[in-house]
Amino acid sequence: MIARSQRFVLPLVLLSALAAGWLVGLAGFASALPREVGDSATKTDAIVVLTGGSERLATGLDLLERGMASKLFVSGVYRGVEVRELVKLSRHAPEALECCIALGYSADNTIGNAQETAAWMASEGLTSLRLVTGNYHMPRALAEFRAALPLAVLVPNPVFPEHVKAEAWWYSPGTLALIASEYTKYLLSQLRLLFEGSP
Repeated sequence: MIARSQRFVLPLVLLSALAAGWLVGLAGFASALPREVGDSATKTDAIVVLTGGSERLATGLDLLERGMASKLFVSGVYRGVEVRELVKLSRHAPEALECCIALGYSADNTIGNAQETAAWMASEGLTSLRLVTGNYHMPRALAEFRAALPLAVLVPNPVFPEHVKAEAWWYSPGTLALIASEYTKYLLSQLRLLFEGSP
């Protein structure tokens, strides 16, 4: 009877240790999320917007209007959507910007965003980009983009959705669930990239 109970002790201890480690890591991940744009002055060859929130596209278009890059690439766009439609939705003047915008239709996740952007950057001969995505998504996005574009200069430009309560994430069930999910995805992406980089 004692031997049988002992067989369950080690798995339980290991599971508890994993859970505790995950919780500590989650707290560190959440506290390290960007609260502001760290570098708002550096100009790059391109601005890259990852779809997933209206604030991202509006931010990308504002950066383009301000001359922070000469080209804007929007990755992960639904097929059939055109540049003019996107610009109109963001309340910018299509005539002034659509010549400088390219859309990517093949990506349906962050890995795809990085691969799609890498192919576009290579075709355009570009070597630096300002990456626009949600602050909670930025760590994973940067990891994937650094893997896909190891020689490129990447400048993170996080946006801060109103529904994401990063300052008190543990009090907001929605934000807690979002950050916990993103942290888990980040860990999995790090694990995948580690094995992909192994000889």
